[in-house]
Amino acid sequence: MKILKYFIESIFIYTFFLIIKIIGLKQSRKIFSLLFRVIGPLIRSKKIIKENLKIAFPNIEKKDQDIIIKKMWSNYAMTFVEYIFLKRFNKESYHINIKNEKILDEILKKDKPVIFISGHFANFELMSMEIVKKGIKLSTIYRPLNNLFLNPFMEYFRRKYVCKNQIKKGVAGIRHTFNFLKQNYSVALMVDQRVSEGEKVSFFKKKALTTTLPAQLSIKFKCDIIPVCITRQDDGNFLLEFFEKLEINKEDKSEKNILEITEKLNSIIEKMIINNPGDWIWTHNRWK
Repeated sequence: MKILKYFIESIFIYTFFLIIKIIGLKQSRKIFSLLFRVIGPLIRSKKIIKENLKIAFPNIEKKDQDIIIKKMWSNYAMTFVEYIFLKRFNKESYHINIKNEKILDEILKKDKPVIFISGHFANFELMSMEIVKKGIKLSTIYRPLNNLFLNPFMEYFRRKYVCKNQIKKGVAGIRHTFNFLKQNYSVALMVDQRVSEGEKVSFFKKKALTTTLPAQLSIKFKCDIIPVCITRQDDGNFLLEFFEKLEINKEDKSEKNILEITEKLNSIIEKMIINNPGDWIWTHNRWK
């Protein structure tokens, strides 16, 4: 039954992609933003979204909550639309401004791998794309889609236009990550979603299962951790910001130090969310 559901879902999505290609980027963004605001609440739990917002913003008023939710669905829609135009984004640079680009220049100059961390903000695929365009050797860790009819398409687009070195999340993926780091490839990964194998670490003052992989990789390979954030601008373009390396103790292999580093990363993600709450994906059951 689930296979049939995924098949029907994929037919709708591939049809939408065809329509988007015909209509073009600008108009598709407008049309699908309106469409997602209507259908989004019908297919995703409004309860989870509102509960998440209450955890992050305990004193939020309903009008502000509604504004964030509206922006989130618009961002969902525009990110969906933009997958068809990843080739254009890969070839052009007018759509993105980079803040603190000197950090990338320093990474290139040192020629040592780093761990890039971020969350699912705006069109998060563009972060890895721009790092690769800068000339940095990169591998990215990803979670495959549940829909087996859509996943090959998404993986193809990611490998072709975002980053060719895609590492599937899991035990085998960790081995691949080790191999890439040994070959001087940096690693990019998202740290904002719940992982069953993670540790319970404070996130907006409430414990949430969080990956400790960035901390472990940083200690094992003596790599710097570089936070990255992308923001969707009102004009349809993006601001990509790189932050200074996290000040951590890479010599201490203790569980305590790993958890402290992970808490620091959660605090960084919190600040990114607070600055642009409409750019984040509130539909994920982060505190389950």
